[in-house]
Amino acid sequence: QVQLVESGGGLVQAGGSLRLSCAVAVSISSFASMSWYRQAPGKQRDLVAKITVGGATNYGDSVKGRFTISRDNAKNTWYLQMNSLRPEDTATYYCSAQHIAWGPYWGQGTQVTVSE
Repeated sequence: QVQLVESGGGLVQAGGSLRLSCAVAVSISSFASMSWYRQAPGKQRDLVAKITVGGATNYGDSVKGRFTISRDNAKNTWYLQMNSLRPEDTATYYCSAQHIAWGPYWGQGTQVTVSE
């Protein structure tokens, strides 16, 4: 079993920044990909950002140019740097990982609220 522990959510004003972290107790090199998703009340869960084991990234259209996904193999952690936050970014953010053979695994979610 793999546990994903999220941190870094909170309340921020529009235009501000937050950095989310997702930490695991296993080598992230064992994951084919690592991702961030978000879900607002009444909305579907959408892909925010994804990074593959090879380092390729992709982003949801609404966050391109504002959010950056990265990883730290030594810390077994991946991050979502969120800049220029907007009220419509308000959601519960979930980290996720796809193992080569198992998964996907999901974090518990962390709330991000962006005020006017």
